[in-house]
Amino acid sequence: MQKAAESWLVLQISGSPFYLGLDAFLGEIPIFIFSLVGGVIADRRDRRHLLLFSQFVQMGCAFALTILIATKLIRVWHILCCSFLCGFAQAFGGPAYQALIPSLVEVEDISNAIALNSIQFNLARVIGPALGGLAMTTLGAAWCFGLNGLSFVAVIVSLFLLKIRFVPEKTKDSMLASLKQGIAFVRHHPAMEGLVVLAFLMTLLGIPMMVFLPVFAKDVFHGGAVSYTLLLSISGVGAIFGALAVAAMGNLRNKGRVALAMLVVLGILIAGFALSKSLVLGAVLLFFAGAALISVFALISSLVQLITADQMRGRVMSVYNVAFRGGMPIGSLVNGALIPIFKAPAVLAVNGVLLSLVGLYFLIVQRKVARL
Repeated sequence: MQKAAESWLVLQISGSPFYLGLDAFLGEIPIFIFSLVGGVIADRRDRRHLLLFSQFVQMGCAFALTILIATKLIRVWHILCCSFLCGFAQAFGGPAYQALIPSLVEVEDISNAIALNSIQFNLARVIGPALGGLAMTTLGAAWCFGLNGLSFVAVIVSLFLLKIRFVPEKTKDSMLASLKQGIAFVRHHPAMEGLVVLAFLMTLLGIPMMVFLPVFAKDVFHGGAVSYTLLLSISGVGAIFGALAVAAMGNLRNKGRVALAMLVVLGILIAGFALSKSLVLGAVLLFFAGAALISVFALISSLVQLITADQMRGRVMSVYNVAFRGGMPIGSLVNGALIPIFKAPAVLAVNGVLLSLVGLYFLIVQRKVARL
């Protein structure tokens, strides 16, 4: 709900796609900068505590924006600052969260767990925008932020009730030495470097489709908040469909090959959506693009989890997180700068073509990931 309202609010206040990209950049760049440190701490401390810290910070930002909007003091820089703070909190909560998942399930169920986790995330993306659109049009944007703030209470209570405890190995290594160990693991594993590169390029070229949906809703399809909410919800439904498909496959063989094939398909769908002039056609392509995006994410994430030792998991997942989340701010900022010059359809179509070429390269030329 908050993200839907935030994107529309930034565009409404500023009237500029650049600020839309800047907001996404500031929300993601702290993850790029601080996740490696967060991963080291996740291997040295109770991972629940890091998650609780992350949830409290994000809840505080949501309530702060609620008050600013309700008192009509809101400015674009307020939203940008809160985006940065939330990103900072996620830089420490993200590695801890990803490292905690294998502690809750058996090894053979990791792919299913990641896919099911994607379902709950994307179910929120479907319900959230629908409720967000209703709240924005009837009650005002402040309700979107306020209700999001309240939602953190349930997460915080759940974390307090969680019985799983991570007991880290005692170490005298410095933070820097531990960090180097995580990076060395990634560099020396035959396929891990390829997975990290794929994670970065997938978000660099794929996520801008979601970031700039308000621009397509307003400038390409000539709609308003309702059209934007519709597109966001359809993408979320597609993502749930894709996650269910991955979960139904179970412990799938040839995960690497399937993930790369889906990456090629994703690029084609993004290019098709970017060039579509009809809202109906665009919505259909966006549905399948959402399904492909989450399928690739779930498969690549499960491969990283499966080949990582538990005591290294926080550090390795932080390196993966830096790549995965690092592509988002860079892609958002670059696309935000290019769209006013070349227009959104042309920029996103190029993204789609490049993404398909990346998938083909890893399928045909650099085949380490394809062999997993």
